[in-house]
Order: sequence, then C-alpha cells, then structure tokens
Amino acid sequence: MTQPLKVFITGASSGIGAALAAEYARRGAILGLVARRTDALEAFRQSHPQHPISLYGADVRDADALAAAAHAFVAEHGMPDVVIANAGVSRGALTGHGDLATFRDVMDTNYFGMVATFEPFAQAMAEAKRGTLVGIASVAGVRGLPGSGAYSASKAAAFAYLEALRVEMRPFNVPVVTIAPGYIRTPMTAKNPYRMPFLMDADRFAAASADAIARGTSFAVFPWPMRVVATLLGALPRWLYDRAFERAPRKPRTAQH
Repeated sequence: MTQPLKVFITGASSGIGAALAAEYARRGAILGLVARRTDALEAFRQSHPQHPISLYGADVRDADALAAAAHAFVAEHGMPDVVIANAGVSRGALTGHGDLATFRDVMDTNYFGMVATFEPFAQAMAEAKRGTLVGIASVAGVRGLPGSGAYSASKAAAFAYLEALRVEMRPFNVPVVTIAPGYIRTPMTAKNPYRMPFLMDADRFAAASADAIARGTSFAVFPWPMRVVATLLGALPRWLYDRAFERAPRKPRTAQH
C-alpha cells in the first residue's frame, strides 16, 4: 500500500499557500501547515476533517519558531517528503522615502524566511537521500520592477539561492524545485491597481505546481505564457527595458509603522 505524502508548507493561511494545502489534501497528503494567522489555519483544518493536518503558528522571520515547528512535525509524522517555502509578502517601497523598514521586512520574509524553512530539513534529507525542497519565487525576480524594488530583489535572491541549493543537494538525490508564479488570483494580487496579464486562479496554479513537484522539475513558471514573458523580459537590453518601464504602473507604497 502506498504511503501518503507528508508535506510541510509555510504561509499556508491564505493565497497560494492555502491553495497548495487544499491541493495536497485532495491528494491525500499528511499536512504540516505554518502561518502567523492560526485562526485561518484552524478554519482550514475544520474544513478538511478527514485529513491529518498539524498546525503551527509561526512567523518565518523567526528561525527558532520555524525549527520548533519542523521538529514537532517530524516527531509526529516523520520526515516530510515535500517542504514548500511559500511564505511571502509584496509591498511597494521607494528608496529615499523612508521605506528602509519595508525593504528589510520583505527580504527577511521572502528570502531569509525561505532559508530558515529549509534549514531544519536539508541535512536530514541529504543523509536519507530522499525528499524534495520547493521554493516559491516569482516572475517579478527576473527584472527589477519600478516601485517593487524590495519584492523584485527578494525574489531575485530566491532564484539565486534555490539554484545554488539545487546543485548542492544534487549529489544526495534531493530535488530542489523553483516555482515562479506570474499573476495568481489571491488576496495579495487583489490589491494591485493595474492590469495583470494571464491572471491564473490559485487552485489551477496549485494543481500545476503539485504536478511539477511530483516530477522533480527543477524550474517551472505558471501560468505558462508568463515563462515566455519572463524570457523576453530577461533578454531585453537595459536601455530598452529602462525606456519601456519608466512609466509602468507601480504598486502603491506600504504605509510605515
């Protein structure tokens, strides 16, 4: 009898994370879900009463809390088959406008939070020569988008980190999968005051991502037309990119606290 997958997901309370959790629940997986909003996690568990779901209230910026959640999951269910570093924030920010805290918060969550998610699992997976590490990056990391310098920088860092980790884990038969979403219909993108081409529903994105993860795909972009867009953007010479995006619509700045 085939054993159910064991899947550990951060940022699972809404958006892409919640859609991935729902998709893996449909596939019969044992779930470990991490997020700051424990009420949303509990609501998800209540809506899936037939599935084994463990919940962990933690902020990915807190490496100790993440490590505690990881150790609790392993103690209860054993080593996960798939670890998905999904937690992320997107906030408008501009240099010279007092937004340094926003830049730091976005990088701490989107980049360092990814590293902290994998840290408790990577060595054990390497020793066991099994498991898959998955990072949710973004097409926004291909070029620096005006008004979204914090977000683009964090996702560019994620791209480079995941590539390095993929090569490091290759001798141990542990795939590292980079998933780069384009525009996905979530509460995060609902705040964008501009047109979002090829907007994809979160459940379709989650199903396509789970299939790519199962195949051990090293890099995938969804929806697929955004891979063409990302390739073209990456190939644009700097002078042309600068002219084309100088007047592009921008994400509003996030108010500082």
